[in-house]
Amino acid sequence: MILLAAFGTLLQAGEYQFSDCYARWDEKNLTVGNHDFERSWRLTGQGLSPISFKAKNREVEWLVADPKVINANQGSASMTIMATKAKRHIVGSEGLRVEMQITGTAPQNAVIWLFPGLAGALIETNAPSDTSRPNEIQKTTGIEKDSGAEAPTQKMADGGETLRFQARHLRVIETSLRDQSDHHGALVQQQEWLLWPNESPFDLRCCVLSVENALDGSGIAYVKLSPLPHARPDPTAIDFRIRPGMRAVTHFSNGYPVAAISYCGGPEGRTRALHQVQRAMRNYVPGRDGQLISNTWGDRSRDARLNEAFLLKEVAAGSDLGVDIIQIDDGWQKGRSANSAEARGKGVWNGYWAADPDFWTPDPQRFPNGLQPIVDAAKQKNMKFSLWFGPDSSNDAANWQRDADHLLDLHKKYGVCSYKIDSMKTLNALSLKRQRGMFDRILEGSDGGISFDLDITAEIRPGFFGLTDIGPVYLENRYTDWGTYWPHHTLRNLWQLSHSVDPLRMRIEMLNHLRNQEKYGDDPLAPARYRADTLFAITMMANPLAFCEVSHLSADAVAQMKPLIATWKNERSMMHAGTTIPIGNTPDGIEWTGFKSEATKATYLLLFRELHQSPTFSMPIPDGSRKKITVLGGRGKAEVSRNELTVTIPEKLDFLWIKME
Repeated sequence: MILLAAFGTLLQAGEYQFSDCYARWDEKNLTVGNHDFERSWRLTGQGLSPISFKAKNREVEWLVADPKVINANQGSASMTIMATKAKRHIVGSEGLRVEMQITGTAPQNAVIWLFPGLAGALIETNAPSDTSRPNEIQKTTGIEKDSGAEAPTQKMADGGETLRFQARHLRVIETSLRDQSDHHGALVQQQEWLLWPNESPFDLRCCVLSVENALDGSGIAYVKLSPLPHARPDPTAIDFRIRPGMRAVTHFSNGYPVAAISYCGGPEGRTRALHQVQRAMRNYVPGRDGQLISNTWGDRSRDARLNEAFLLKEVAAGSDLGVDIIQIDDGWQKGRSANSAEARGKGVWNGYWAADPDFWTPDPQRFPNGLQPIVDAAKQKNMKFSLWFGPDSSNDAANWQRDADHLLDLHKKYGVCSYKIDSMKTLNALSLKRQRGMFDRILEGSDGGISFDLDITAEIRPGFFGLTDIGPVYLENRYTDWGTYWPHHTLRNLWQLSHSVDPLRMRIEMLNHLRNQEKYGDDPLAPARYRADTLFAITMMANPLAFCEVSHLSADAVAQMKPLIATWKNERSMMHAGTTIPIGNTPDGIEWTGFKSEATKATYLLLFRELHQSPTFSMPIPDGSRKKITVLGGRGKAEVSRNELTVTIPEKLDFLWIKME
């Protein structure tokens, strides 16, 4: 955490404000908020209990007023507050940090984070760890009935809290995500419940949950900034308990930060709210985020081709294509990993420093002149430089400081701007704490100038929400060699994940689609059936990865992609600054699907016609004033009639990218 002020304001009673964020304490009630929301808690003998949650822009009170809480005696409890202008992470947004210290029968420390434009708060507590959950929760079976009208007594001091909602017709939406994409093809599963008064309480384990008024589409979206449930020290720990009869939702932090954000507008509003939380943790920075990286590993030569001459060819070909960053995967280093073509099963996948103190120096045989000639060649072509790295996970990541200092040295020596983080194992809370410390040390040492692609394709790792600020998650390893690369699957995962995960927090691959065509036969969805620019278009709303040897791309593929990449680079700063929302139908190979980005001065629409029989697709356009349409890429046309957009794409497996102003 980076504090921007050496000292905050100690509130015995009074108000502190930063931008439009504020915190008020009157020695009984704590109230926090900004232009978009306001929340209040009452200090009781059991700690802070929620009494109000208002979406100020809609004048909506979400919570049932409980006189027992509002009029409760605080007994011996007392609270002091320190309010400070701060960033939670060096690459995040500036906000208001409200630290509370409660004394009495339920002592606790807690921190509330408020950010301008975010319609809710992120709360961190000194909650019990996963391995010491409250007995009430350990015994929960999720099948007993509500025994009365009172809501659960869970307080913030217990590492969570209960919100009891006024709205009668509530929809609860659980979004369960999967990582370890080497083993899972479907990464998103969603369940919905319309709360029925006689339904028994039930428990959920997930990082993303929404409680929505079915009548108007407004709601509260929760996001827990933690590893996915299976990757936590206690994978059985409960995240949410739903009590339908009382219209009550209890969230349990289990030691992780939890944000609760109000929204309106149904699924689109929910997506905006979830993305805003992630943008508060990691700002969008043009030139750092949304960059096109090339990495040769996707052609399955692994490290066998890596040497100075080959990589100089990759730099030249990448520059011609429009690549921003050349990345050398596993094999640049002197040590041999378990994935090396030369290792033959005898390489290292952990304990790198113990295996060889010089493991992470450039390989003297492959690079007799070091890495500098490649760095210089990339710099001359206005390209940046990136490396693969495996943090040492042995002894609960005990070498985290050594790893951090080495990566900072490489940054200073070669100007390395990003690292692909692989082989990392996060097996317990101590490992995560040390790995968090490693990334913080590097981010602070580089003044936020280094970005990390966190590989989540295998192992136990922090996943989508465990390290939201360090950079994008490296989503998939798919290969034509084994017939596992299917463009519509990649599009589907990106589309489904984008409802919850900001696309700029994902690295999305495209491959050399003309390799291994015999593996696919005459399949109508084979990679070779797509144009090369369509494959790049699939990645454009995220962080594109050319997962191939770009020097071996066909002349036709390069000719198709070059103009699209050039246009994308001209437009991406404005497009990525907006909120990217999935539109159309879920991709499955035969649908109309796509994305829209709502930027300040324009709306970008990226539509894909899969194997759908109709060449046209229509959708409503709420802002009818944006009628100037520019086709930026793909083939087809778009027309606006009143508040409806009609898109025509003549050919199947093709796309159209437009800007509406």
